[in-house]
Amino acid sequence: MPTILIGGALGLIAYGMGNVLIADYLYLPHLKISGELVVFCGALVGSGIGFLWYNTYPAQIWTGDVGSLTLGAILGILAVILRHELVFAIMAGVFVMETLSVAIQVISFKLRGKRVFLMAPIHHHFELKGWEEPKIIVRFWIITIILILVALATLKIR
Repeated sequence: MPTILIGGALGLIAYGMGNVLIADYLYLPHLKISGELVVFCGALVGSGIGFLWYNTYPAQIWTGDVGSLTLGAILGILAVILRHELVFAIMAGVFVMETLSVAIQVISFKLRGKRVFLMAPIHHHFELKGWEEPKIIVRFWIITIILILVALATLKIR
């Protein structure tokens, strides 16, 4: 779901960059290929929703590393094409938090011999604390929505 939400938000930015009036209002550079990017983001959102139908708790299918890393690369490349890498970093705060939790865990264990989290990435830490998986998932969705709204609000604050 965070991928769907972030893909939709990047699609909105691409649409704004393709519309001269919106681009001028938000001080965004006009991007001629934004129409294609909006269609691509729409396809990403649509395929994500189709996948989510079978991935809701209890999941029947999983993306695995190949799928999740590919989706992350797609979102990162979209952000680079749109020249909104910092905005994307804010939107992808949940992904950044998951990655940092692994790095913190490894560094702490190598240097101090102690773990910071019960298990990394951090969503497993919450599972071991007794949170149910649907509770963790929905809270990560809520955090992603808030981060996307914050990131979109920064478009006008340049």
